[in-house]
Amino acid sequence: MQLLKVIKPELTFSASRSSGPGGQNVNKVNSRITLSWNIHESLVAAELKEVILKKLQSRITAHGELQITIQENRSQLQNKEATIQKLQELLTKAFTVRKVRKPTKPGKAAKQARLKSKKQHSEKKKWRQKPE
Repeated sequence: MQLLKVIKPELTFSASRSSGPGGQNVNKVNSRITLSWNIHESLVAAELKEVILKKLQSRITAHGELQITIQENRSQLQNKEATIQKLQELLTKAFTVRKVRKPTKPGKAAKQARLKSKKQHSEKKKWRQKPE
């Protein structure tokens, strides 16, 4: 995606200690990677910023930063690549246009099946009543 190439210099990465299993190594190595991208200060076009801010609002901080944290691997490099991949997936998903749903009406067979079902239910209830 072209957008990722444009924003790559604007991305900042920070490493921290990862939680979870890993033995003694986990206490020594900072393998969790957090990717931060300040959307408000980005050089991206205003229309694109607007779409990103709207579609990814649940992932954006109050300061306008999009943050992605990954700690799946024990390697910093693999986690860094995973954060970039995740950012690319989020941007792709944000810019895909959803297909508009056309409202449809029930068909003739569906209407008849519904009426038949109602009639059967009505008959069942009628047989439960006391005779007059």
